[in-house]
Amino acid sequence: MVAVLPRGNKKGFTLIELLLVLGIISLLVSITIAALSPSRQLATSRNAKRQADVNAILSAVYQYLVDEERLPSTIPSGTAREICATDSADCDGAISLDVLTGAYIVRIPADPQLADTATGTNYWIVRSGNRITVSAPGAEEGESVSITR
Repeated sequence: MVAVLPRGNKKGFTLIELLLVLGIISLLVSITIAALSPSRQLATSRNAKRQADVNAILSAVYQYLVDEERLPSTIPSGTAREICATDSADCDGAISLDVLTGAYIVRIPADPQLADTATGTNYWIVRSGNRITVSAPGAEEGESVSITR
């Protein structure tokens, strides 16, 4: 004999309803995590520091130009080269901008992700005619940090 369940007012949720609610919740959670991603926000703040550092170096170069009526002689023409760290004894192919430290900038800033023991700054400089370009090739999130004046 087959048991027949009475038809009436059934309480509860169907499996489809539960799966739909779980899908919507998981979608909202993934969007929230992506929007609040700590690594992305840290990368954005490091890029902002790079932008400020590049601007500070360029401003110091132009203050030197105003006072001395010439650019620092160590700035390369044609091919960009890395700027040497202020306290580095050996620049190892990087260019020194120590003429700027003290009067124009306290110290040459370094990339926020660079090791403290590095001799370079991971900031690059080049002269094209009377225009100077300072860039930060270590920028994250696909951004380009470079200023030309």
